[in-house]
Amino acid sequence: MDKLNITENNIERAVLIGIIVDRQPISQVEEYLDELEFLALTDGITTVKRFTQKVIRANSKTFVGQGKINEIAAYIEEHQINTAIFDDELSPSQMRNIEKELKCRVLDRTTLILDIFAQRATTAYAKTQVELAQYQYLLPRLTGMWTHLERQRGGINMRGPGETEIETDRRIVRDKISRLKEQLSKIDRQMSSQRGNRGSMVRVALVGYTNVGKSTLMNLISKSEVFAENKLFATLDTTVRKVVIENLPFLLSDTVGFIRKLPHQLVESFKSTLDEVREADLLLHVVDISHPNFEEQMNVVKQTLFEIGAGNKPVYTIFNKIDNYRYIPKEEDDLSPILAENISLEELQSMWLAKDDQPKIFISAKQKTNIDKFRKDLYGMVREIHAGRYPFNNYLY
Repeated sequence: MDKLNITENNIERAVLIGIIVDRQPISQVEEYLDELEFLALTDGITTVKRFTQKVIRANSKTFVGQGKINEIAAYIEEHQINTAIFDDELSPSQMRNIEKELKCRVLDRTTLILDIFAQRATTAYAKTQVELAQYQYLLPRLTGMWTHLERQRGGINMRGPGETEIETDRRIVRDKISRLKEQLSKIDRQMSSQRGNRGSMVRVALVGYTNVGKSTLMNLISKSEVFAENKLFATLDTTVRKVVIENLPFLLSDTVGFIRKLPHQLVESFKSTLDEVREADLLLHVVDISHPNFEEQMNVVKQTLFEIGAGNKPVYTIFNKIDNYRYIPKEEDDLSPILAENISLEELQSMWLAKDDQPKIFISAKQKTNIDKFRKDLYGMVREIHAGRYPFNNYLY
């Protein structure tokens, strides 16, 4: 399938559009647009301006109000912008209406993420999963592609060429979706057989928000070379490695990163890939402690784990990137609210370590800080799971 995002002359400049709903803090919206800009950059698109509007709810026709759409359209025309990117999934009718108003390429958050996945997919399995998600997203949007033909409809009880084209196209897409599902089902059976052939070794899975350092940590623990890059969704295919700490072997898997508003089409098509998470005995939840909204990212991961049926797994939380933590102490006469950056790393560690009984650790995978303790903790957890599974083999440890 062709890419959903096609650049012109390999240079694409975009404006970002988001809405501020009810009492939502402006800082949160800016954070969301920061992430959208990072997504755009990952897709090779340069952001030149942001637009926001405070609304009760998204406009059903144009997402933002007519006045704001006119303002965006004027800016796009004046500065010859290629693309407008919206920080939510647009309905088919919203997409059509906005394209008429802005007269440029319009992408929503879902389209952008799907395109990044399409670029990042390297194996036949990942490519099939992404293609399925793309067609599932495209199916309800086919009508808008044939509006020029719909005007040629015939009389009563007569089907015009527009309707015929739409129905033909829908049938082609549905057939394609069916074939892709069959391909995935076949690969799923093969992968399920492979997982079964691994025996009853303890399975550990790395999970977390995208770009928190899972692959870097994977390389550190398994001494392998899993692709790691400072971009979103660097890893799509699940990588499984056999790891031995002291004399204890176990399987470690690195999975696709989660993200806010992850398109449901991708969740559905990648469910089989996430079987590694569902079948794991222990989850290593990697968190980027240097990110201003790391707690929200943690909640996104927890919610996604529940959605895929892995919400009740034992979890070891790994606060990574302590070397990037930014601390700005407040002045004594500063009476403004305390922000995350006003809390020292030591204070933050004390707060989280005392929060509940779940095991936690603060590390830097890049600088290898506290890695020895991490290995020791991981060994103890895997050993406990192994001892419960094989109570008569404890003499090995």
